[in-house]
Amino acid sequence: MTKLEQRIPGSYEAFVRAYVACGSFADAQIGRVLDALEASPRRDRTVVVLWSDHGFHLGEKDHIEKFALWEKSNHIPFIVVAPGVTTGGARCEAPVDMSVVYPSLLELCGLPADGHCDGVSIVPLLKDPATSWDRPALMTYGRGNHAVRSERWRYIRYADGTEELYDHESDPGEWTNLATRNEHAGVLERHRRWLPGAEAERVRDLRWRVSGE
Repeated sequence: MTKLEQRIPGSYEAFVRAYVACGSFADAQIGRVLDALEASPRRDRTVVVLWSDHGFHLGEKDHIEKFALWEKSNHIPFIVVAPGVTTGGARCEAPVDMSVVYPSLLELCGLPADGHCDGVSIVPLLKDPATSWDRPALMTYGRGNHAVRSERWRYIRYADGTEELYDHESDPGEWTNLATRNEHAGVLERHRRWLPGAEAERVRDLRWRVSGE
């Protein structure tokens, strides 16, 4: 992006404006859906869940777009409205990942839990955002690259074994990698325990015939 800005002055500003415009358009369309729900007889028995698939860098950490395991690439909007469960305007600071969506919807809908899920239900957090929560969020980008986000720390381990550790209390921009400092050995070990024990098998070919073969 820097090279493009040097070649075409104003391109970065145009890029940011386009990104903001996309968000504004999506917000307007979501509003239309919610207005229709509000006017329908299903308003009081419909669970609404809104989330994004990834975050976005607009120059933070000298990075543009996504394709990373840093905070800006992974931090997403996640909103749940469940009649009789959630309170309007409530905000929860506990880190969660998207593996919680399915088990949470099962519980909210009164359906049996699925014992094969890696994720857990966050209904306790939906009822009381201040509930104690000691489970971090897990993120993956590419094969063998994972990040673990706890309330205070972001830990990253790449497929080549290199590590990063950031303290969000003192360094929310994630500029100082603390992974090599001996005083944080315990923090590293606690977060390593949440890394996947094995990588999922690769899917060789996602294409299939129209017949389903």
